[in-house]
Amino acid sequence: MIVLLPPSETKRPGGDGPPLRLEALTSPQLTGLRAALVDELVSLAADREASRAALGLSAAQDSEIDRNAELRTAPTAPAIQRYTGVLYEALDVESLRGASAARAGARLAVGSALFGLLRATDPVPAYRLSASSKLPGQPGLARRWRPVLEPVLAEIAEAELVVDLRSGSYAALAPIPCAVSVDVVAEHPDGRRVSVSHFNKAHKGRLARVLASTRAEPADAAAVAAIARRSGMRVERDDRRLTIVVAA
Repeated sequence: MIVLLPPSETKRPGGDGPPLRLEALTSPQLTGLRAALVDELVSLAADREASRAALGLSAAQDSEIDRNAELRTAPTAPAIQRYTGVLYEALDVESLRGASAARAGARLAVGSALFGLLRATDPVPAYRLSASSKLPGQPGLARRWRPVLEPVLAEIAEAELVVDLRSGSYAALAPIPCAVSVDVVAEHPDGRRVSVSHFNKAHKGRLARVLASTRAEPADAAAVAAIARRSGMRVERDDRRLTIVVAA
């Protein structure tokens, strides 16, 4: 099983790994586009106004541009430790120990606008590039990633069950039709349901932690739902789509 996470806009700074080596990342089929995007971001960083426009940044966020300028020289850290925010706080992968930590390292992956697909241990620097970013003179990232990333994800999905927790813009970079997808809804006392926006990240992070560390090896959506329910989650299933139901 692979649990495919969305990235976060916020990244933990620093790291104790060597500078970025694209050939050290998994899925070498993606190296060409990874290298092109890194080069484009480094060049773009020389023009702050253009960087702000392309990346959706304000002047107060110029430190993000500085990170992009140093993409090839900055220290790296394992991808699963690089990302921060609500989902990753709920996942809390660093608190896992022993066999649970080993399973998480093997099962967790991240969909990235810059690197396409990262496994948990892939060493990467801090960067700023969102799925919705539009680099000057280039097509949108979905048009660029889909031809190269979709076959990689399809090959993985043929071999292993994929639980796709990516948000819409990242799923659009390369859809996985056979993956298990997950929604989160809040249920009011009168039975009315509404989609959960901000806190859906926390619930997906908790689900990711359960799936990453379980000794079970689920083969389908029904087995994933059963694991989630055993952890105390209320989960409904419609074919390959799971819905986590929480109190409003």
